[in-house]
Amino acid sequence: MENLMGLLRIHVTKGVNLAIRDVRSSDPYVIIRMGRQKLKTRVVKQDVNPEWDEDLTLSIADPHLPIQLSVYDRDTFSPDDKMGDAEFYITDYLQALRMRLEGLPSGTIITKVQPSRENCLAEESCIVWADGKVVQNMVLRLRNVERGELEIQLQWIDIPGSRGL
Repeated sequence: MENLMGLLRIHVTKGVNLAIRDVRSSDPYVIIRMGRQKLKTRVVKQDVNPEWDEDLTLSIADPHLPIQLSVYDRDTFSPDDKMGDAEFYITDYLQALRMRLEGLPSGTIITKVQPSRENCLAEESCIVWADGKVVQNMVLRLRNVERGELEIQLQWIDIPGSRGL
């Protein structure tokens, strides 16, 4: 824990147009991995446009590790089916946090991250000062699948006594 920088809250908002893996629909859930950490959302039954609206929190010690998201279809009598994956890095987000932007009007755009070969962004992602916090909304295009996107939001949580940013 002495290397802990802080916590990253990932708000898993929803999936959009996910792949069908059962007869007419899917029962999707998301697994988030970073290093040895693994977090999981609840399963949403029979929905290819699920709304999780769920917060998952990662402990950040090495900010250079990728954050990996995988979507699965829950199956009862067979192994769960993979419905795609995505990954991203938090380096741009951490740079914005280090700017110490207190006093900015809420809604101020700090920086924009463009889709590229190095990320799974489906569209431009803005890092914004909102209600006294730095947040980043992302739409991630799933890889290794015929279709689907995930919408998430990042928010930093400082921990007293951590090495911080």
